[in-house]
Amino acid sequence: MKLTKRLHSCVQLEKDGRVLVIDPGAFSEPDAGLGADVLLVTHEHPDHFEEGRLRAALDANPAAALWTLRSVAERMAAAYPGRVHTVGHGDTFAAAGFEVQVHGELHAVIHPDMPRVTNVGYLVDGSLFHPGDALTVPDAPVQTLMLPVHAPWNKVSEVIDYVREVKPDRAIDIHDAYLSDIARPIYDMALEGLGGAPHSRLGAGQSAAL
Repeated sequence: MKLTKRLHSCVQLEKDGRVLVIDPGAFSEPDAGLGADVLLVTHEHPDHFEEGRLRAALDANPAAALWTLRSVAERMAAAYPGRVHTVGHGDTFAAAGFEVQVHGELHAVIHPDMPRVTNVGYLVDGSLFHPGDALTVPDAPVQTLMLPVHAPWNKVSEVIDYVREVKPDRAIDIHDAYLSDIARPIYDMALEGLGGAPHSRLGAGQSAAL
């Protein structure tokens, strides 16, 4: 499987000529969803869900379909009958040759006074886990953890402890649009030194073989 990092929390997976894209939100490239056979969205916040990018992807490929939680599905389903699927914690499904397990229920706490929205993470092919905006620990081994490295709802000590708890074979940064280049080495050093798993980051458009 080939992983390509897009901007912020968007990632693209390719296998056997099929493409799966997770979270082509407003912070990702305008074409981030194009070419996808499978689209997954973790939650409704605009940096993860941008309706125009999803519509462009679904319009470009009439065989493409979207799997997501109810709040997003309700906004997309009428325009794409039979192609938008609602999922929640514990669900499993197969799509375009990818096997997906759904883990998690709620977005991480930003502030106690702010209501928490639903958030789901996706474990793809029993290998790569994208948690969205939560520090969900799936009840399955994880080879590649897409790691939300910097967000309004986390701090680096929590990110380090998350890697330790998941125990992946490797951690690769996502949710990084808020983090300036000048600060990246501080995070890299802390995560590599304390997380207990090999840690790396990919620039937008860069790929890695998994």
